[in-house]
Amino acid sequence: MAVRTARTAWNGSLAEGSGQVELSSSGAGTFDVSFPKRAAEKAEGTTSPEELIAAAHSACYAMQLSAMIAEAGGVPVALQISADVTLGPDPAGGFRIPSIALTVRGEVEGLDAEGFVAAAELAKQTCPVSKALTGTTITLDAALD
Repeated sequence: MAVRTARTAWNGSLAEGSGQVELSSSGAGTFDVSFPKRAAEKAEGTTSPEELIAAAHSACYAMQLSAMIAEAGGVPVALQISADVTLGPDPAGGFRIPSIALTVRGEVEGLDAEGFVAAAELAKQTCPVSKALTGTTITLDAALD
């Protein structure tokens, strides 16, 4: 199976430092990271591990959902997925990701609303990124457009 690599260069302390994360395998880009902006409401052009997890989860989920729709006898025409990843305090100290909220809206041929929601739930359970995030509460809001 394929292995994908990202690399981060960091300088300075947590509170005052900053870094750059590079998507090495794809060469798709290099992005600034910093803890103060990670914890702030506005990212101001700086990404975070949570945003990168959200991107990975929404992309993986889209692929898995398209497969589950096909297995259920439907045809995925268009899927819009968002993943909201929350950073919060860890009762044991530090921080953790307590929850991820997946929202999907789909245009699907050959499945009714109930069949779509069932495929969406199965995709949530079987998506490789969902599996990797065991221990995090993942919620799902799925509906046909």
